[in-house]
Amino acid sequence: MANWTIEDAERLYRVKRWGGGYFEIGENGNLHVTPAFDNPDVRIDFNTVIEEIKQEGVQFPVVVRFHDILRSQVALLNQTFRQSIKEAEYQGQYQGVYPVKVNQMREVVEEIVDAGAPYDYGLEAGSKAELLTVLSFETSEKSLTILNGYKDEEFMRLALLGRKLGRNIIVVVEKYSELLSLVRIAKELNIDPIIGVRSKMTVKGRGKWESSGGDRAKFGLTIAEIINAAKYLQEQGLGHCLKLLHFHIGSQLTDIRSVKDAVAEGGRIYAELRKMGVDMTHVDVGGGLGVDYDGTQSTSDSSRNYSMQEYVADVVYGMKEICDLEEVPHPNLVSESGRAITAHHSCVITQIVGEIKNSDIQFDTQASEDEHVLVSNMRDLVPAFDNGSNLQEIFNDASQWKEQAIEAFKLRVISLEELAKLETLYWQIMARLNQELKQVEFVPEELKGLEYALSSQYLCNFSIFQSAADTWAIDQVLPVVPITRMNEEPSVNCSLVDITCDSDGKIDQFIGEQGISDVLHLHKLKPGEEYYAGLFLTGAYQDVMGDMHNLFGRLNEVHIFSDDDDPADFYIEEVVTGSSVSGVLSIMQYNPSAMAKDVKRAIDRQVAAGNIKPREGVKWTDFYEDCLHGYTYLKTGK
Repeated sequence: MANWTIEDAERLYRVKRWGGGYFEIGENGNLHVTPAFDNPDVRIDFNTVIEEIKQEGVQFPVVVRFHDILRSQVALLNQTFRQSIKEAEYQGQYQGVYPVKVNQMREVVEEIVDAGAPYDYGLEAGSKAELLTVLSFETSEKSLTILNGYKDEEFMRLALLGRKLGRNIIVVVEKYSELLSLVRIAKELNIDPIIGVRSKMTVKGRGKWESSGGDRAKFGLTIAEIINAAKYLQEQGLGHCLKLLHFHIGSQLTDIRSVKDAVAEGGRIYAELRKMGVDMTHVDVGGGLGVDYDGTQSTSDSSRNYSMQEYVADVVYGMKEICDLEEVPHPNLVSESGRAITAHHSCVITQIVGEIKNSDIQFDTQASEDEHVLVSNMRDLVPAFDNGSNLQEIFNDASQWKEQAIEAFKLRVISLEELAKLETLYWQIMARLNQELKQVEFVPEELKGLEYALSSQYLCNFSIFQSAADTWAIDQVLPVVPITRMNEEPSVNCSLVDITCDSDGKIDQFIGEQGISDVLHLHKLKPGEEYYAGLFLTGAYQDVMGDMHNLFGRLNEVHIFSDDDDPADFYIEEVVTGSSVSGVLSIMQYNPSAMAKDVKRAIDRQVAAGNIKPREGVKWTDFYEDCLHGYTYLKTGK
């Protein structure tokens, strides 16, 4: 314990490796945040944030948003592209867009639009609702609005409304029939659209979303369809409207080689179209810029083997090389990097409210007269450790006798109390086995799962399905770290379980020292002391993909801005109240007011019958109504 250092904590939790320069472990063992990459002097102690949240009376769990991180990522991406373009002497410009599907929260999009204004950073919409949202934001005059996804006529009319409003809206054609509708509506309204075509790439990405490319890709036109589209537009007198080539080979690209391959293929398509007389001015390389969730800097599904700088350089230099070779103009470059923009700015903070551990079972295991031989046999294994017995043999015997005891109980051969004694002895033996195995060089394969079987389950006051949907749905690894005490050696191996009534409501894949681990090392809970853990990099998709399993609704949100003049280097700019019980019930078509009246009538009947005192009845009525208007999560705290 005395030898534990902050460096040891960093090796365990890898905060600097996944933190993107924004998070690190402070000398006091607390998690620290540096929210602005260009102002390292502003350093926030996360525990101070938690204390202020409590002082404000905001209930946990909460989503904490660092808006300066969001703004920093927008600036960093744009500045990286500008610097690479300058160094490469690239003749086009970078005109990136943020895909709002990644996080459509109003506060998030507003910050991105504001931070992106100096860079003419635009927005991307993939549905009618998203387009309606995007049209309401005032982006800069030169910024682009990219429209992806399948479109009906109403969608296209909205796009052309945007053109009337002076917006640089580019309608990306995903299937050939969309082009026919767009041309017809544009002529009807006498509005020239700006048109893009999405190419169905032969290159495939690497990672969970590699099916976005290839012949079976959901979106895009074949090469033949792209050529036919260009010819059709020329015939219709709208050849000048085709301005953008779009391609996308998947989200969270793990391997930089797939980026290089996609740019090479897309660049060649662009160059050939230019040679055919198509006056294209933009190439949209789509999304895919990954996030290193697990800090391994590898090609694992939760990582990437490249930096933002390398990604940008490969896009810029790759496109330049092809265009120079083919002697065509350098196009303006567009990317739709939503995950990399939003992931770091948001995290979920939850209090650990309890521990579940089999090996802590307390039951009297003293021998009794006439107890069954299975119980006696299990007890006799305890001294076997001191007699030099084979550890594998002890495990085999204990496992066999436990299985036999369960069958014997079902057949009424042993009593419930005897089964309780045997199970208690079994877990005591497994705990001793686990300790002994730490002293040996070779651990048999069958015994390697003991650490997980004996690990604790820390009960967290939140819902996986609402706040970390990807961990359940696609086994996404999210960094989980304690907010405090990282200057102490963690002594508890655990997984995390939520408060939903669902066995899938758990996290059992974590960043480990040797890769992905099925246990997380946390600290022993102290009586009377609150202990908080954070799920980080939740700003991309998790906010919008959560469901209301068990009617646990949206979390309370706290928006943090840095302030160098503030003693704590931050202030809470806004608190957004999460879902109330009545709110989620209304979504499910209940009427909370009617429910309150129904329960009051039931209480009044009991009062009339003399089963409840009138004063008590009033209190129960008020209690029910308070619960209806309360937070959907557990009330915790001292």
